Amino acid sequence: MGYNINDKGYYGEFGGAYIPEMLYPNVEELRQNYLKIMAAPSFKEEFDQLLKDYVGRPSPLYFAKRLSDRYNTKVYLKREDLNHTGAHKVNNTIGQILMAQRLGKKRIIAETGAGQHGVATATVCALMGMECIVYMGEIDIARQAPNVARMKMLGAKVVPALSGSRTLKDATNEAIRDWINNPIDTHYIIGSVVGPHPYPDMVARFQAIISEEMQWQLQEKEGRTTPDYVVACVGGGSNAAGAFYHYLENTNVNLIAVEAAGKGIHSGESAATSVLGKEGIIHGSKTLLMQTSDGQITEPYSISAGLDYPGVGPMHAHLYKTGRAEFISITDDEAMTAGLGLSKLEGIIPAIETSHSLAVLDQKTFKPEDIVVINLSGRGDKDLQNYIDYFKL
Repeated sequence: MGYNINDKGYYGEFGGAYIPEMLYPNVEELRQNYLKIMAAPSFKEEFDQLLKDYVGRPSPLYFAKRLSDRYNTKVYLKREDLNHTGAHKVNNTIGQILMAQRLGKKRIIAETGAGQHGVATATVCALMGMECIVYMGEIDIARQAPNVARMKMLGAKVVPALSGSRTLKDATNEAIRDWINNPIDTHYIIGSVVGPHPYPDMVARFQAIISEEMQWQLQEKEGRTTPDYVVACVGGGSNAAGAFYHYLENTNVNLIAVEAAGKGIHSGESAATSVLGKEGIIHGSKTLLMQTSDGQITEPYSISAGLDYPGVGPMHAHLYKTGRAEFISITDDEAMTAGLGLSKLEGIIPAIETSHSLAVLDQKTFKPEDIVVINLSGRGDKDLQNYIDYFKL
């Protein structure tokens, strides 16, 4: 059974490119060139060099001793929080800015929810001296103020999305509108494994550095390249795609995708797409999507700005549908408690997105000999205000 993308741009029945006619040339240009460009030795060399010297890779695979003792299993944390800009997002933006340069683009647009992808995009645009416009929901601009300031310091223009719920999906709509109006000179850096083909595959390939490193790091530490479990949170799902990538076809490795249940799966304030979603099309691909009976997109909710997306990427929809990955939904309360727990046990303050993954340790019993790798997708600085408000710190 194949869990990777096929040559038509589908994972099973999910994926594809459902785009307005006006965008066809842009997406087609990317589709025809992305694999060729990525395979070119000069691209690989520049990408690897920047990941090493600029991002600070490889990110450590850290054996969390106190966490392991508490849950009586072997817990490793893949430390994406130690990357430059504080999350996994920069792996993809470095790759895409190099792609944009080779396609002769001069202007970069992006969407962002929590602001981490916006910061990572603004960072690489500053690095390469390119114009950068970031679309961000008005509500997210308010709740992620430090990241907005970072983007502005890095020279990006932050444009508020004022329509709909004024969060991530609305920012994405605005970015797509911009792209339609500026097809020739603009590259759209999508921050997750969502959007029309080839984006889900391209982003997954750039993030695959995570599982690539995990293999040799586990070999060093445990004498084998495979863990028993890989756990990662999923909004759109790029950090999970990267953490799962090299293990997709190896069914001895259990994949756990963690979604945001918000105030409860059936509370009406949730982002648990796998449970609540039905097949539909959002932002150019066919996937699982939270929607009303007449197909209107339902507003997602999570305390974490990076997980309140109403769909999942097509790769994850396929992993869910085939049963290749187990999907677990974690509430705000469970995530916040797990985040505080890691801080006190290991001295690592995680992003609230990551805290959802950590909460799996309370939901599921692992064997003492199991090797459980949790992808620590980001650090918690951006969420301090949320933690302060929640715990009355």
